[in-house]
Amino acid sequence: MRQLEDAIARVGGFDCSVLVTGETGCGKEEVARAIHAAGSRSQGPFVAVNCGGVVATLAESLLFGHVKGAFTGADDAAIGAFRAAHGGILFLDELGEMPLDLQPKLLRALQQREVVPVGANKPLAVDVQVVAATNRDLAAEVAAGRFREDLLYRLNTVHLAVPPLRERVDDIPLFVEHFSAWFAERFEEPQWRPSPEVMDRLQHHPWPGNVRELAQFIQRIYIFGDRIDELIDDALRPAASSAGASLPAPAVAAVPQPVAPRHDPVLPVCNLDALRQIAVRQALKTAEGRMGVAATILGVSRNTMTKLVAEACPERAGRQGRRSPPVKPR
Repeated sequence: MRQLEDAIARVGGFDCSVLVTGETGCGKEEVARAIHAAGSRSQGPFVAVNCGGVVATLAESLLFGHVKGAFTGADDAAIGAFRAAHGGILFLDELGEMPLDLQPKLLRALQQREVVPVGANKPLAVDVQVVAATNRDLAAEVAAGRFREDLLYRLNTVHLAVPPLRERVDDIPLFVEHFSAWFAERFEEPQWRPSPEVMDRLQHHPWPGNVRELAQFIQRIYIFGDRIDELIDDALRPAASSAGASLPAPAVAAVPQPVAPRHDPVLPVCNLDALRQIAVRQALKTAEGRMGVAATILGVSRNTMTKLVAEACPERAGRQGRRSPPVKPR
């Protein structure tokens, strides 16, 4: 991690394109945010675009903007992500998912430092630093004809590889402390501090979902805290696949630091009993009522899921001929 931190600090002093690679959930966006915070553009905007979540027909407008009346539904003009990031950093996440026909236009925007909004006939100057991220092997994508080689060279001025969490186990206590403090403040609960034995198990867990999976595990500690030992056994079982909670977690940091949440779920209530009910019901809905699948979503055993459903969904337990135990007051 020290080597990555040094690289982030160095890149922050230069206005160059950066390509961040790594597995899903390892914190690539937070590397980009760290570059933003460390560089000369820290006072400018940070604009993030998920290239994998862009509808191909609207991608050009999202990036470059459009003029009023440029297409059906364009009732007003839009500036687009490039101009919104003027003076700051534009973060292109999941770059490997970008539509192939949009890549030449992105290359031109990077080379000429100007964009042409959809429906316009004059280019507009932009001043942005582009940081792109992907979990794909872009060299293989180039060989397969799905990604432009010249665009890869243009974006890959500096390459930062973020290692998976299993390769930086010494950072796990830092992440645990960071996320435990974050959720403790959010849920107004005492901060969870694992025992040395539990911390050892955390450091030996493979974490296929990387830092994001660890953050979601700690979130579940607060949601299902009355069954913490059972939850730990379920989540850290060697053959277990921690699918993660169905509730959103905060953005995960490549370098642990206090960060304000950016994507909080909108909840009508904030007490943990209600939050537990919401999590269970969402998991059941996602799993279409299948208990085993819902248990996997929440990262708990089938027996634990049965107990949670009995508490959170008494009407379901009643239909199945079981009495639901009373919910313990907190």
